[in-house]
Amino acid sequence: MKFATFNTNSIRARLPIIKDWLDREGPDVLCVQETKVQDKDFPADPFEEAGYHVIFKGQKSYNGVAIISRIPPDDIRLNLYDKEENEQARFISARIGDISVINVYVPQGFQVGTDKFAYKLSWLNDLLKHIKENYDPAQPLLVAGDFNVALEPIDVFDPEKFKGEVGFHPDEQAIMRQFPDWGLVDVFREHEPAGDHYTFWDYRIPNALKRKMGWRIDYILATAPLAEKAVSVRIDTEARMLEKPSDHTFLVAEFH
Repeated sequence: MKFATFNTNSIRARLPIIKDWLDREGPDVLCVQETKVQDKDFPADPFEEAGYHVIFKGQKSYNGVAIISRIPPDDIRLNLYDKEENEQARFISARIGDISVINVYVPQGFQVGTDKFAYKLSWLNDLLKHIKENYDPAQPLLVAGDFNVALEPIDVFDPEKFKGEVGFHPDEQAIMRQFPDWGLVDVFREHEPAGDHYTFWDYRIPNALKRKMGWRIDYILATAPLAEKAVSVRIDTEARMLEKPSDHTFLVAEFH
């Protein structure tokens, strides 16, 4: 099974890149984030014409998540919270075959000390609580998406510069470390222990990709029954070099 995640930074703007990538790579499941489109305007037809099923939760101009899969999804959930009205479109989950999949777009946090940063910490804690209450680490589960957190110094190009700032703050990292404590394995880091591997390069930095000035903030986390079957995990940097790319790129894992 080939599984991938990609922050599109607008699915309509990046639709040609995604379609070409699907045709070339043929993943079984692709989780996308930051679709930035209302549900009524989501471009589902091109995916369905390519033989995929697609579920999505969106909002106008911001956020938005979707799961694109070859197998029809079951047990679909579109909200992290049970009763919160006007919830931001940051969470979607489903069962695809025998595997549970959670796709997330974690709040960016804006700046340490702000309400937005407090909301990011709260949201991450609530995601962890949801997983603990609804899933079993002994069963196959994949949690993927843009977490907007670089966990270790090797996950950011200048750890001294960004230490203590949003995206590389100890409060965020402390919550992130609770995911593996519960039973989720960071499959990329399991297969690639070295640094200089990133999934996000800021548009504002000229030639950031070539200069290796990035962040690893996109993750595929797997429970042991799946993590043990991972045969390869890679970051597709070529997609970041295409014309009009997202500021993120595809993270891909293959499982027996």
